Parts: sequence; structure tokens; C-alpha cells
Amino acid sequence: MQPTAALAYAERHDLHALLIDVAGTTLAEHYGGGYDVKKPHALYSGTKSFWGVTALAAESDGLLKLDERVATTFPAWRDDRHATVTLRELLTLTSGIGFGGLGSAVPSYEKALASPIKDDPGTKFTYGGIPLQVFGAVLAAKLKPQRLTPHEYLETRVLAPIGMHIDTWKTLKDGTQPLPTGAFVTAREWLKYGRYVLENRALLTPCFIGTTANPRYGLGWWLAPLDAPPGIVHASGSGGQALYIIPSENAVVVKFGQSNSWKHDAFLKRLLT
Repeated sequence: MQPTAALAYAERHDLHALLIDVAGTTLAEHYGGGYDVKKPHALYSGTKSFWGVTALAAESDGLLKLDERVATTFPAWRDDRHATVTLRELLTLTSGIGFGGLGSAVPSYEKALASPIKDDPGTKFTYGGIPLQVFGAVLAAKLKPQRLTPHEYLETRVLAPIGMHIDTWKTLKDGTQPLPTGAFVTAREWLKYGRYVLENRALLTPCFIGTTANPRYGLGWWLAPLDAPPGIVHASGSGGQALYIIPSENAVVVKFGQSNSWKHDAFLKRLLT
């Protein structure tokens, strides 16, 4: 690995944090832009990476099945194109719901459930936040007997056991927390999540399987930004937020910054060659 070359690239793109961990040992840790080891950073759409993992935990707990239809929980979805949409299609962004629901435009669960299906489910990849909110509505309904929100379930079922702390969550006008965005964490905390994902990658395999509509996107994770080495996946957020899982190197890399020109492949090529 070439941390010096990777750092130089990151510093040219308004670096806020770069943390490189190999086999549980910190190879490099750098901060900039007013950030330090204690200051949390917005993950933006990197937050999406939590929900495929959470869905698998919920499936293991018998709360849901990835291939069950939304209509099983919400009868209003039994008509027209809505009828066949599955939870897996929501998480892979192939549900047929149109573009939208990003940034400050994330809708409430109620509004998300009222969204039209523009394309036949499973046929087209459309990036956006609305499908995650529909998944959140389903998971919230499943968790109602336990009096837990999706975020409380994520924290108790997945994050607490690995000692990961979310500093804050964004809150919508109705008091709920969004699923496609909204987590604020420090670089070291996000590293804990990345290490968990790497060490449990076999159990989390469904998160890293693409679709016919987009072979490079799984359940909230982007796949194969480079042709080699194989197996790299990453979470990605606006401004160049990234959590890279690199199995061939037993490595996890956290990068925070604020750049519209950040290229995942360009960074990884510098890091790995």
C-alpha cells in the first residue's frame, strides 16, 4: 500500500480526515479542514451503508425477508406496479421509484409510501433516498411491537455490539430520523463499522451482490470501483465521504472531505499501486 500517494491525492481534494487501517493496525491517520480525532463528520449518503446490514440482521431475527413485498406490510401497495416491489429492490435502488429524496428533500415515511412507481420493479437503477424511506416505514412497522425505531434497532442490534457510537442523527420535521442520510460520526467510529463489515463479509454477502440493472451496487454499498484487486466495496457520500473495504489487503480506509471532484478509483489506484 502507498499511504503517502493516497494522502497527497486526498489533500488536493479538501481533506477532512484520512484513516488507513491494516489488520487492525493504524497505518496512517491525518486530519484537516478543522477536523480532528474527536470531531464528528456528516456521512451524507454513506449512511445508506447501514441499512443492508440492518436488513440482514432483521432477517436473521425473523422480522422480515429481503424478498418479501412491501404490500405484505402495507396493503395500499397491492395495486398496479407497487404490488411486486420487494424490500431487496428498495435497498438496491431498483424498485422503480423515481429520482429524489436526497439531502434536505428526504420525505417522511408517509410521503415516501405515496410515491409513484415510474419503472417496472427490478428493471432500472435509480439513485435516490425515497426507497430507503419506504424500507424504513416497513421496518418501523415490523419493530412496533418492540417499541423500537429503525435507528434504535440499528444501534442496539448492530452498532452497540461492536462499540460504535453515532454522535448525532439528522431529524425530519415529523420527529423521525431519515435512513438515506443523516449520520454524524468520527473517523475512528466509522472505522469500527468498516472493520466489522470486513470481518463479517461472508455473512454479509447479500450486501455485495449487484443487480442486472446495476452490477456495481448492492444493498447500500458500491461494488468494484477497480477491476483489481477483486472484492473492494465502499460506502459513498456527497463531497467525497468514503468507507473502503479492501479484503485483499485486510484493510479499511475512512476518508472525509468536501470535494465535488473526488474519484474513488483515482484514490484507490494511488493507495494500492
